Amino acid sequence: MLILMVGDRHLLRVLIGTVSICSSPPSKSNGYLRVRCNGGLNQQRTAISNAVLAARIMNATLVLPELDANSFWHDESGFHGIYDVEHFIQTLRFDVKIVESIPENEKNGKKKKIKAFQLRPPRDAPISWYTTDALKKMKEHGAIYLTPFSHRLAEEIDDPEYQRLRCRVNYHALRFKPNIMKLSESIVDKLRAQGPFMSIHLRFEMDMLSFAGCFDIFTPEEQKILKKYREENFAPKKLVYNERRAIGKCPLTPEEVGLILRALGFDNSTRIYLAAGELFGGDRFMNPFRSLFPRLENHSSVDHSEELVENTRGLAGSAVDYMVCLLSDIFMPTYDGPSNFANNLLGHRLYYGFRTTIRPDRKALAPIFIDRENGRMTGFNEAVRKVMLKTNFGEPHKRVSPESFYTNSWPECFCQTAPKNPADKCPPNYVLSVMHNELNKQATDTNSTKA
Repeated sequence: MLILMVGDRHLLRVLIGTVSICSSPPSKSNGYLRVRCNGGLNQQRTAISNAVLAARIMNATLVLPELDANSFWHDESGFHGIYDVEHFIQTLRFDVKIVESIPENEKNGKKKKIKAFQLRPPRDAPISWYTTDALKKMKEHGAIYLTPFSHRLAEEIDDPEYQRLRCRVNYHALRFKPNIMKLSESIVDKLRAQGPFMSIHLRFEMDMLSFAGCFDIFTPEEQKILKKYREENFAPKKLVYNERRAIGKCPLTPEEVGLILRALGFDNSTRIYLAAGELFGGDRFMNPFRSLFPRLENHSSVDHSEELVENTRGLAGSAVDYMVCLLSDIFMPTYDGPSNFANNLLGHRLYYGFRTTIRPDRKALAPIFIDRENGRMTGFNEAVRKVMLKTNFGEPHKRVSPESFYTNSWPECFCQTAPKNPADKCPPNYVLSVMHNELNKQATDTNSTKA
């Protein structure tokens, strides 16, 4: 258990999340739910959490979620290659029944495979869609297959227990495989052997720059590449760089990240772990940052072993970066707009003890950087500090749209040891024993009925 102090209130979170005693799943299932989770590692992670909740809503048996092999990473390792399957199933045994595949149905002595009926859920579908359209097809066919399954369940649900289930999935059930966890811990130990370290998600890759429409700082040849990528991957939209930059819609450049940190008092002895793909523009953009902060590391520079190379291909490499950033002393995302990696980490770090984060307010910082580029340097550091001191550094705060539930699960996923409202009270320490006994009782009653 973890007790947290927030002002004059004591908060406590149990290791399985804030789960109520009556949350064991009903014994009779309405059918099987299959889903295909598309996107990268963290988009898939969100989709898995939503899939478990969808199964709970429909009182369905969840088939182990499929991870899209045609994602950005072109990784075919699947759920088994990234996550600890046994831990996933065991952790959620009080919430939903999970199987690895749909079993054959036996009728009149003959075995027949159940074919799942394919459905395309609406984006951010409400609970009512699952309890009507989806459930109707499940009862008709015995199983449904929801694809694609990214952002297919509304985030804001007026049911704290449902939201807590999402947290149990995301922060407890979804544990990476032992080899990934071991490698991540080894990297963290090596970094921390030399003192505290900061992790930065440096989002300055081709896909994000193309999405943001921030082209003008690049050479004509580089601009052609970015514009071509945008035409091929995103909907047409008129984007004016100066307008986008002025309202903070462009990712921070590596140099701007360095200048923010310097203004906040970090010096060139600061040890920084970089979680980033291939930076667009290469050394031309990285050199100014490196001159400010020479002690830069990534998983390859910390560990040169063959084991690391073998265990950081595709999604596994993203998983290692995720764990190192989660465990770092300070985490800084440079572009937390549509970045699933940054948003999930912000939520995860908040959940595990309000760990320190630095979240640049790009909109407020934009005019300060523009003034600097135009030669107006006086008071630059003071102006940056003034903006940054108004931001949130990881402390609890009320979620306000468009902030995602997966970025900030406060207050639904946190309980209180001495609440004014009884509904906010933490479950007793023996809650797992109670739930385990209840599950065994259900199994015994079911077997007795069959006999």
